[in-house]
Amino acid sequence: MKILIADDSRVMRQIVTRTLRQAGFDGHDLVEAADGRQAFDKVAEEKPDLVISDWNMPEMTGVEVLRALRAGGNEVKFGFVTSECTQEMQEQAEAAGALFFIIKPFTAERFAEVFTPIIG
Repeated sequence: MKILIADDSRVMRQIVTRTLRQAGFDGHDLVEAADGRQAFDKVAEEKPDLVISDWNMPEMTGVEVLRALRAGGNEVKFGFVTSECTQEMQEQAEAAGALFFIIKPFTAERFAEVFTPIIG
């Protein structure tokens, strides 16, 4: 499975990668994007099976990326790992088609719980 990790923090992308491994999701092809525009472009280029996105990023926010993908007919599995969490954000994410909303700080157990049904 190919997984795109979109976050403007290089350190956070590394933490997400490490936590995926700790949760037992080793051996997947991981691709990174440093901002929302890059994430949108990489979905077209790399054709990932799953996108794990931050909410607040330069160029495009995570939810803008998701909305643009859906508007273009792309149904890639998509969700958020973010430090902010309001009811409104969760509702926007769900309305746009997000599968999950994980709040930082997160644990390998939380990743396992959320991603096992998705990644298998």
